[in-house]
Amino acid sequence: VQLQASGGGLVQAGGSLRLSCVISGSIASNYILAWFRQAPGKEREFVAAIRWSGSHIDYADSMKGRFTISRDNAKNTVYLQMNSLEPEDTAVYYCAASPLIWGARARSEHYRYRGQGTLVTVSS
Repeated sequence: VQLQASGGGLVQAGGSLRLSCVISGSIASNYILAWFRQAPGKEREFVAAIRWSGSHIDYADSMKGRFTISRDNAKNTVYLQMNSLEPEDTAVYYCAASPLIWGARARSEHYRYRGQGTLVTVSS
């Protein structure tokens, strides 16, 4: 399984971006697909997760109401729609995939597969 993230870029505060993560290979319905981010000098943090079956979705508290995670099984792609972006959202965003129990969704070290990052820069 390989993951390819794209969609990052430079946007002004208040703007929007949509990140995509294309999954190459077959994944089962119990896989969790997640987005993490890492800002310069900071630890990687959980952003959002979705069960590939669509049965579960979760967000970090600071992203609720602004970010939306979704998946398109036919295209083997998971998306992260980011609205009302703030300079504090500036980071490299990574997608990850793994068969996991839902309780482990926010821990990046548990994920079996990780994609390369895509840089999101939000200017003030």
